[in-house]
Amino acid sequence: MPNFTLRRPTHLTRAHKVSAAVVATASCAAALAFTAAPSDAETTAGHASAAVKPVSANGLPLTAKDRADDGKKGRQLASSVADGLKVTAVEKQGHTAKQAASRSAERKVIASPKSAAPKAAPKAAPKRYANNLDGWIRESLDIMKAKGIPGSYQGLHRNIMRESSGNPNAVNNWDINAINGVPSKGLLQVIQPTFDTYHVSGTPKKLTDPIANITAAANYAAHRYGSIDNVNSAY
Repeated sequence: MPNFTLRRPTHLTRAHKVSAAVVATASCAAALAFTAAPSDAETTAGHASAAVKPVSANGLPLTAKDRADDGKKGRQLASSVADGLKVTAVEKQGHTAKQAASRSAERKVIASPKSAAPKAAPKAAPKRYANNLDGWIRESLDIMKAKGIPGSYQGLHRNIMRESSGNPNAVNNWDINAINGVPSKGLLQVIQPTFDTYHVSGTPKKLTDPIANITAAANYAAHRYGSIDNVNSAY
């Protein structure tokens, strides 16, 4: 049998106990640190994942052309989105401007409820003339002026008073015209053939009508003498 020598148990001092506790605590801390720290396998796997290259849809690694195409598509997409945002901004701005213009127009209408198209000026009332010698001469002069027939108030009045004394129905039954069957009639003693030839449009076709008689006689005198003002006797 082996010869074993039994040793007497060594007595642990307080210093020994403290040293043992420190060693045990350090061992536990080391174990925890080992557990929390990633293993070499995990670290290697992480580096491997980061080093994996992207592949295309068919599983092959992306070529330089693929990456260029992807970049081009990305830029086109970004440009398209930017254009869309610009168009939306412009449309929004236009819509806002239209709304502002509409509100401005509404405010103008509301602010000026009495505004309306200007009314047409009323037509001037027709000029009225007295139904006497003065009125007949004045109305005849207005017609003569419109037709370009010369003559004055004094020239008409002087010849009327010599020929008929202002009687629109005066008839000469004794001169050569009466003998020939065409007596002179009216304010300026005009025969029918002369009246028919020199009648002024717009006046009655009646020899003894005061206006028609005066204007026809003045028209005849203008053609033969230059103006009724130049007539001082029978004409």
